[in-house]
Amino acid sequence: MQNWEDPFAPLPETSAPEPKVIVPPVAAAAPMTQPLIDVKPVNPDDKRVVNGMTDINQLAPFKYPWAWEYFLNANKNHWTPLDINMAQDVSDYHHKLTMEERHVYENVLSYLTTSDVLAMRNIGLAVMEKMSAPELQIYQARQVYEEALHTWTYQHCIETLNLDQGEIYNRYRVVPEINGKIQIANRRLDSIMRSDIDLTDRDELHNFVMAYIFFAGVFEGCWFYNGFSPIFALQRRGLMKGTAEQLQYIMRDEVMHASFGIRVVRQIIQEENVTLDVNEMRQMWDEAEAAESAYAGYIMRDPILGYSKEDHVQQFRYIANRRAKQLKVAQPFPGVESALPWLDEQANLRKEKNFFETRVTEYQTGGALSWD
Repeated sequence: MQNWEDPFAPLPETSAPEPKVIVPPVAAAAPMTQPLIDVKPVNPDDKRVVNGMTDINQLAPFKYPWAWEYFLNANKNHWTPLDINMAQDVSDYHHKLTMEERHVYENVLSYLTTSDVLAMRNIGLAVMEKMSAPELQIYQARQVYEEALHTWTYQHCIETLNLDQGEIYNRYRVVPEINGKIQIANRRLDSIMRSDIDLTDRDELHNFVMAYIFFAGVFEGCWFYNGFSPIFALQRRGLMKGTAEQLQYIMRDEVMHASFGIRVVRQIIQEENVTLDVNEMRQMWDEAEAAESAYAGYIMRDPILGYSKEDHVQQFRYIANRRAKQLKVAQPFPGVESALPWLDEQANLRKEKNFFETRVTEYQTGGALSWD
C-alpha cells in the first residue's frame, strides 16, 4: 500500500494477502444535542468587507456576487508552465539574443521571481484574514495559488535555459534598482501584517486601505503589467516566444488581481467612509514612478531593438492613469499617451494556434475573460 509518510518511497513487493473478514464495530449511540435557539440566517445586507459581524463560514447569500464571478472567471484561465513549448527559447537565448537582450531578459526574471512571492505573502498573510465575507476570501485563495503558479513559471524558464539560479534569484538583493522596488513593497506589507492591527481604528484602517491601493493599483496593476513589456517586445520580433506566452497567461491573471483589488478597496472606502489623502496619493505615485524609472534605467541601460527606457517609463505613466481612473481618483500623469499601442493586443491570447506546433492551452479563456 502507499506510504503516506513518504509518498515517493517505492512500494514494497508483497505476496497476495490472505483474505480477511472484517467485522464492523458496533456503532455507539450519537449523543443527544439541543438545537440552537434564536439563530437567524445570515442577512447579506449585514456583510462588510472588513469589520463585519456575520458568520464568516457561510458563503451565501452573497452580498458581493461580483467576487464569486471573479473566482469563476479565474478558473477559466487555467494553465501550467508545462503546457507551453520552450524549446525554441533555448535556441534563441543561446544563439540569437544579443548581450543587451540577455541582460534585459535575465533581469526581468530576477525582478518577477521575487515579486510574485511577495504578492503571494501580501494576499495570503496580510489581506485574506481581514476579509469578513467568504466570497472575497475564496477568490483571494485562488489568487494565492496563482501567485505560486507564476513563481513556478519563472522557475521553469530559469531551469529550462539552465541559468544560474542562485545568481538570478540573488539579484534583487544586490542590484539597487531591483531592490528599491522590493523595499517599497516590503514597507507597505510590513505595515499591515502586524498581528495586533485593528481595523476599527481609523488610522489603522486608512493605512490598510493605502497598502491595498498600492498592491492592487501599483504593484500588480502597474509594475507587473509594465514589467512584462520588454519580453513582449522580443516576442514581436519572433524571439523568446515560449516565455512570452507564459507571461501572457500570467498577465491575464494579474489584470484580474488588480481589478479585483481595486474593486474591493473601493468597496471598503464606501462602507467605512474613508477619505483618501490627496498628498499621500501623490507621494505614492511619485515614489512608484521614481522606482520604475531607476529600474528601467538599469534593465534598459542599452536600448534593444523596438524598446527603450523612455518607452518603459512612459508606459508606466499611461497605465498609472488607467489604474487611477479605476480607483476613481485624480490621474497622476494627465495627458500621457501609450508608448506601446501594440501592448494590449500583443498580450491578448485570443488567437488561432497551429495544432501541430503547440498544445491547445486555451481552454475556455479565449472569449470568456475581459481585460480591464
